[in-house]
Amino acid sequence: MVAWFEDEDFWAATYPIIFPEERFVVAEEQVEKILKLVGFRPGAVLDLACGPGRHAVALARRGIKVTAVDLTEFLLRKARERAMQAGVEVEFVREDMRRFVRPGAFDLALSMFSSFGYFGDRREDLLVLQNVRESLKPGGACLIDVPGKEMLGRQAQSARVVEEPDGALFVEWSEILDDWTRVRTEWILIKGGQARAFRFQLTIYSGQELKDLLVQAEFAEVTLFGDLDGCHYGPKADRLIALGRKAA
Repeated sequence: MVAWFEDEDFWAATYPIIFPEERFVVAEEQVEKILKLVGFRPGAVLDLACGPGRHAVALARRGIKVTAVDLTEFLLRKARERAMQAGVEVEFVREDMRRFVRPGAFDLALSMFSSFGYFGDRREDLLVLQNVRESLKPGGACLIDVPGKEMLGRQAQSARVVEEPDGALFVEWSEILDDWTRVRTEWILIKGGQARAFRFQLTIYSGQELKDLLVQAEFAEVTLFGDLDGCHYGPKADRLIALGRKAA
């Protein structure tokens, strides 16, 4: 059975919901904050699970060498179109993050917008981090952006209804599962008198759990933040940002 994240139709159908145009605009500001937060100097960046290239293209606009990896051909096609429209060069690679390794190639690796935790077995998340660490140069940094378990505790179990510009209704519902280790989300899109449902699950981490996993992957230095501005991570944080560094 194909996993939800391997389903090309899932990404094609939900693309307008997940990636409205304003998210591409916001990515430019996010990239500036990321580079400042990690203290980035000129080098190569890995954008893991790059999706339609929001951050990859924004990085390339700044003259940074970018390798963007994703498993979904539909999203990679969108990313290539974005790069072409922006007049920038990005190396796009279709590969599973559990298999992608390029030893000592990158100064910075990014996992943005809840692209970490797709797999039902946490050992596979650890494998991804081990691959990232091996792919970094000595002293290189890995930045992960996910919704923290603490944040989900405030928001889960509540429905959200949004009316799209074209009149369609988007309903979102999340439920915490398996002793607070997974979150199951259901999206219902109602358009033209017809409803279509999409379901997916993610592994969720508290700040300490994600930090421990990075340490287990042998990152020498791990710091947690509540946003890309570098604010303290706590119960009221908007996101869980984990920054790990490979030993110099």
